[in-house]
Amino acid sequence: MKYNNIVKGIFLERPNRFIAHCLVDGKDEVCHVKNTGRCRELLQKGVEVFLEKSPNPNRKTQYDLVSVVKDNKIINMDSQIPNYVVEESLDKIFDNIVFIKREYKYGNSRFDIFVETETEKIFVEVKGVTLENDGVVRFPDAPTERGIKHLKELQKAVKDGYRACVVFLIQMEDVKYFEPNYETHREFALELKNAYENGVEIYAFDSVVTPEEIVMNKRIKIKMP
Repeated sequence: MKYNNIVKGIFLERPNRFIAHCLVDGKDEVCHVKNTGRCRELLQKGVEVFLEKSPNPNRKTQYDLVSVVKDNKIINMDSQIPNYVVEESLDKIFDNIVFIKREYKYGNSRFDIFVETETEKIFVEVKGVTLENDGVVRFPDAPTERGIKHLKELQKAVKDGYRACVVFLIQMEDVKYFEPNYETHREFALELKNAYENGVEIYAFDSVVTPEEIVMNKRIKIKMP
């Protein structure tokens, strides 16, 4: 997945979850933050960030904050991008794909991707991961009741004869392993383990990230609680 018109900036502050102030060419610019999560470990005053400049001169905010540098590593923090990145690389997970549909409604949920192969029907839920500490990446960075709901619906889909998967897209490269964030949301971590034991497939992939691009890379080890 590629970005256009990327410029470098310095993060100053985030007065609310939707906007940030960044220094661009010596000017304080109000930028749209493409991630409503906390991201406190990423958005520290003075860190280098990468912004995508909008081609629309009439837009209220001219820049979108898409990635940040932490410990000399570029981390993509655009929460709108993981679904596109995973969709581009579904052939790394499934063979003989014949049909793909985004935003597929099933039961009381709308799953990110529906895949048909020559022999199977598969629901895929995608979760972007930006929380990292000493090479260990975790999800979520804040409690997610919606995430628990999706896990329960995926288990129901398995019982109904579908194949069901969760793909954690780690929005950075060079990590040790992935684990659910037990401390932040114990219920999600336990439900993820329950889903795995009930036939839901769990995948984690890291990404090659540059200022202009993010591409799903290789499968990463998962440690369950």
